[in-house]
Amino acid sequence: MRPQDLLCPSPKGLHSPAGGFHVDPLRPVPRAIITHGHSDHARAGHGEVLATRETLDIMALRYGSGFAGRTQAIGYGETLTIDGMRVSAHPAGHVLGSAQIRLEAQGLVIVVSGDYKDDRHPGADPTCAPFEPVPCHVFVTEATFGLPVFRHPPATGETQKLLASARIFPERTHIVGAYSLGKAQRMMALLRGAGYDAPLYVHGAVTALTDYYLSRGIALGDIRPVKGVEKAAFAGAIVIAPPSAITDLWARRFADPVACFASGWMRVRARARQRGVELPLVISDHADWDGLTRSIIATGCEEVWVTHGAEDALVHWAQTRQLRACPLHLVGYGEEAEEAAPEPGPAAEP
Repeated sequence: MRPQDLLCPSPKGLHSPAGGFHVDPLRPVPRAIITHGHSDHARAGHGEVLATRETLDIMALRYGSGFAGRTQAIGYGETLTIDGMRVSAHPAGHVLGSAQIRLEAQGLVIVVSGDYKDDRHPGADPTCAPFEPVPCHVFVTEATFGLPVFRHPPATGETQKLLASARIFPERTHIVGAYSLGKAQRMMALLRGAGYDAPLYVHGAVTALTDYYLSRGIALGDIRPVKGVEKAAFAGAIVIAPPSAITDLWARRFADPVACFASGWMRVRARARQRGVELPLVISDHADWDGLTRSIIATGCEEVWVTHGAEDALVHWAQTRQLRACPLHLVGYGEEAEEAAPEPGPAAEP
């Protein structure tokens, strides 16, 4: 069997001719396997959806209980047989419930990473299962930060930058822009891990997903909604909000706010300036250059397919290591898409 018989790009995303399903399809399809709950990978309207329990729950929170005709949960390490193909899910380390999808047929193994991070710094992310390399013949990887310039510092150190600023400016409110699924809850956990035990305030768009994380046993401490709190209470406080809110009219209710943004893109100073970010925090839920290359090597793969991001640089690196590699040029995936996605609550009001 050729790899393209098992999986190939199509106008609707990655398609398995042998299994009759798509992985993270861009448009509604009869059968879909979803790697994680971010809106650029998890869309509503499919006939059937296979995903981890957490991803299915997150999709229901974001799109409503009828987001698909039928759903089925798969656990990490669990194997299902679909039209003679063995399909299993393995931790991706991206957000709660994120999974790599392993496909096997006639001795050929392809692993679709979805979005992932291989962050080996201590305390990097207590909110989701860490990435596990899965041996395969073909590794299908993202390349959001697929350039050597992107080498993320330890997230714990970036968290200390935030706390140092809060100590220096005790009269100001620090508003941290963080995507509502994953990054927001990770920031909360990082702050708790750093010993910050004061209440954390959240924008309404972050509340439902944060409540879900809490229901899954993720310790986030005292979390309070912004709505209904007097302005004076926010002096010295830390607020978590969607990135679009940190410089919006919504932010004017706070005491001389410090606009912060937690993202791997904050490595690029021009991006921070363009967004009006006063305190950039280089914290990413995607693998950096070292994480991408390390993960590829760890799979022992013979061939690399790059779905989206800085594809050419990663393809070139793989080829210099005598690996077959090609860019798939899939359009419709990317971190920015998550910011513009509909949130479980009005964007301008907590």
